[in-house]
Amino acid sequence: MASVLGSSSTAILASRPLFSQTSKPSISSLTLSPGQSSGRKFYGGIGIHGKRGRSQFHVAVTNVATDINSVDQDCELDDFQPQKLAAKESQRPVYPFPAIVGQDEMKLCLLLNVIDPKIGGVMIMGDRGTGKSTTVRSLVDLLPEIKVVAGDPFNSDPEDPESMGVEVRENIMKGENLSVVMTKINMVDLPLGATEDRVCGTIDIEKALTEGVKAFEPGLLAKANRGILYVDEVNLLDDHLVDVLLDSAASGWNTVEREGISISHPARFILIGSGNPEEGELRPQLLDRFGMHAQVGTVRDAELRVKIVEERARFDKNPKEFRDSYKAEQEKLQQQIGSARSSLSSVQIDRDLQVKISKVCAELNVDGLRGDIVTNRAAKALAALKGRDSVTTEDIATVIPNCLRHRLRKDPLESIDSGLLVIEKFYEVFS
Repeated sequence: MASVLGSSSTAILASRPLFSQTSKPSISSLTLSPGQSSGRKFYGGIGIHGKRGRSQFHVAVTNVATDINSVDQDCELDDFQPQKLAAKESQRPVYPFPAIVGQDEMKLCLLLNVIDPKIGGVMIMGDRGTGKSTTVRSLVDLLPEIKVVAGDPFNSDPEDPESMGVEVRENIMKGENLSVVMTKINMVDLPLGATEDRVCGTIDIEKALTEGVKAFEPGLLAKANRGILYVDEVNLLDDHLVDVLLDSAASGWNTVEREGISISHPARFILIGSGNPEEGELRPQLLDRFGMHAQVGTVRDAELRVKIVEERARFDKNPKEFRDSYKAEQEKLQQQIGSARSSLSSVQIDRDLQVKISKVCAELNVDGLRGDIVTNRAAKALAALKGRDSVTTEDIATVIPNCLRHRLRKDPLESIDSGLLVIEKFYEVFS
């Protein structure tokens, strides 16, 4: 961990388990009962009265969770513990985060986003075969646990109204006691070939016609709420999916409109993207939505390259033994992240430093104020990670190139600034 912080500073120069006989995706079902005098439109799963035409009906909401396997619902939860453990062991082994050699800038940006999700994510661009996807996916083991409402498909926060589904919020207003569970932050992969229905969620019209039930099936954005949404080769993402991401990233909510029904749910996530700049650049609108930008280069040192090859060979030969050898470092880093998240709210930054940050942004002609906000947040997160309660000039110097370099581009055909211009302006203002 020391290498992550030290070298970066110098370089800048399941919810309610229901089990049944069939396996179905997680959906929220809206049951139609004929003969009622009024209908309802649904916003985030909450019925709102509205007048209908001739055919009038009543809509009720029920949640249907993902079915795991065919077992009796009356079995005790303890009976499933061995199955859960076995399932965890059978998952694809993940390369340990502390075992990543080099790439300190990328690792630091990822850690800062885990500490403060409001930084807004990170865009990782670099040569192919430099471990971008491996590093991002290795972050899974370090993600902390959060409180969620049991059985809610949107991972609603029981304490923060901004991250609650509308249905959960209504239940709280009625004074109902909600069941709360602790669960690890999700990391959701967004495939390049995903359809818009799979990303946003969809309303099952076939089910409505055959069974008289209008059902909403949450998509990847619902699953990623309060978690991480990872897009590999994000610069190759189809334009219609880019538009969906832009809308959700801007508002924090996802709205599905189809067949006269509107359903909204929170979609606040850490957006992480990776790609190779030789294969195409990102649209400027989406690039600006990433809080930080990390550049990854191919390791040139022969000794370091040999070490990477040897470590990878060890992992491929015996993943479990390799992961166990880094278990102590993983746990230490987890504790450091947990401590930083807890102390983040108490970290202070002097007004003089804030003014200088804004002066750098203004003199670099950075559009908008997103650069100022992200730089302040990233500097605070770095101070918390180092165990301090105040931001120093060194903290700002470490993060400001990553926060501003991708915001300087004016012409879509230009390459992203390497950060040298940002560093020069930083020392000019802060000297």
